[in-house]
Formats: sequence, structure tokens, C-alpha cells
Amino acid sequence: MTRLNVLLSAALMTAFSTGGVCQPKKFSPAFTVPRPAIIGVAHIGLKTSDLAAARSFYGHDLGFAEAFTLDKPSGGLMLTYFKVNDHQYIEIFPELKGETEDRLSHIAFETANVRQLRDYLASRGVTVPDKLETGRDGNLSLMIKDPDGHNVEFVQYLPDSLHSRNFGKFMPPTRISDHMNHVGVTVRDQAAADRFYKEILSFREKWHGGSTDDRTDWVAMRVPEGADWLEYMLNVHDPTTRALGVMHHLSLGVSSVAEGNQTLLDRGMKISQPPKIGRDGKWQLNLYDPDLTRTELMEPKPVQTPCCSPTLDK
Repeated sequence: MTRLNVLLSAALMTAFSTGGVCQPKKFSPAFTVPRPAIIGVAHIGLKTSDLAAARSFYGHDLGFAEAFTLDKPSGGLMLTYFKVNDHQYIEIFPELKGETEDRLSHIAFETANVRQLRDYLASRGVTVPDKLETGRDGNLSLMIKDPDGHNVEFVQYLPDSLHSRNFGKFMPPTRISDHMNHVGVTVRDQAAADRFYKEILSFREKWHGGSTDDRTDWVAMRVPEGADWLEYMLNVHDPTTRALGVMHHLSLGVSSVAEGNQTLLDRGMKISQPPKIGRDGKWQLNLYDPDLTRTELMEPKPVQTPCCSPTLDK
């Protein structure tokens, strides 16, 4: 089923959303709010200290179009959008204030019904905003914090938003990839993360593995109504800025890492690490933007048997 069909089906199923003030105590124990569809990764928000350098990396090197920008209400650029596909973006915020500041602004997932998702989360005891308003980009979104304090946004693309008005546009053949398959964030307490992502949001484990067979350093948690996933980055203690940039990352799917590597070399990009086969058995290539945030190119299928656990493909 295509992403559009999932959205249309979920919208019909969740059309009765209440849209009221959302606090857990407002709901009757006899009434269970259904969870709307969570379809895939919508975007990752990253901070930069050098917008021109970021534009060179994401625009020239990776080949994504800078589809549109948003200004602050007070004036000046708030963020710019590099388009991966009609439903996925890399958002760049020119607001990095220091060398040790986390480059990650937030991660975001697409949902069929933000208002109902807010009501559902509130019914499960999650702290949510009292009300939702259409954003400056014309979409409806919800921002909350996960157990590790990461900003997690859920977005519903509305018909007249910047994104929807530009469906089918700004997707040049220069794109190194046409899909963001996952984003990764640090997780201190896997049990707490599982209570949020697995028990409440219905993410499910796709694969887990580690640097050795007897440990778990990474857990891939797949969205409930799609194929994208969130990667738990475990066992990270007092990371350096470089280490945090490795952990807080995005991954782009490619049919051939070798071809992607050659394309980037032909564009004059300096690549610090050669392609390799990861512990999940897939070819990958690690790249770093000017602020040390990692972008991973990844092939869809393992070429070797994955370590540690089988891979959930369906």
C-alpha cells in the first residue's frame, strides 16, 4: 500500500477526532482514544554554524534541492528545507551557538491525524500541548519530548501547506537518494524508551545488534504503519561533540553504496571513510556535514548475515 493510500485510509478511520483540550484527566476511563496512523520519518532538524557550508553539503554534494525557507516572525532566516521526497525533508537551522552544543534540533514522524494523536497520547499519560495551531509552514504538528529529552514532532501535511503545494516539485536527478529510511538518537534507558515508542506509539523492533555479538548497541524500531525506523543509539556516555554527531544521524537509502560513493567523489567531496559492511550485513557509507553530523548511505538488503538478531522485513 502506498503512503498516500495509508493516509487516506487512516484519515477515514480517524475522522471523528475530538480536537479538544488534551489532558489525561479530561477523558473517561471507559473511553479509549484510538491511535492514528504513524506512517514514516517526516524530517530531521539540524543546527548549523555555517549555513553556506551546510548548503554546499546538502545541496551540492548530496544533490538535494533547497525547496523553500521560513523566516522568523521578527525577521531573518529561521530554517531552510532540503527536500528528499514529497514527504521527507532535512531541515537546517542556522542557530548553532557553540562548538559543544548538540546539533540535533528534533526528529519528526508523519501521522494521519495530529489532533487525534494528541488526544491519544494524553489518554496514555503523555504531556501534550493544551491546543494545536497551524504552523508557519501551513501544516499541523505536535511537539513533545521523549524519555531522553529529545524533541519529537508529529506532522500532518495539510492541503494548502508549503509542502503540499510543492508536491512533485524540487526533486532533481542529482539527489543521492530519494528516501530517508531512518533517524538515530541516543537512548540512556532502553526500558523507558520502549515504554514510549513501543508500548504507547506501537513502534516494533526491526533488528538489534552491537559492536560484538554479546552486546546491544543499536535497536531499530520500525514505525507502526510504514517501513521507516528510529534507531536507538545505546551505551553512549558523556559523548564528545564528534561522537554525538555520529549518534544523532540520518540514513538515506541507496540501491548501490559503491555508485553513491563514486558520485560523491566525482562531485569533489572528500570522504574520510570508505564504504563498509555494517553489523546488520548491509553496505553503508558514513559522511559528515560541516558541523560533524553524520549522514549514512545504506543499501536496502543485507549482503551478509546480520549479527545478533534476525531482521524484520514485513
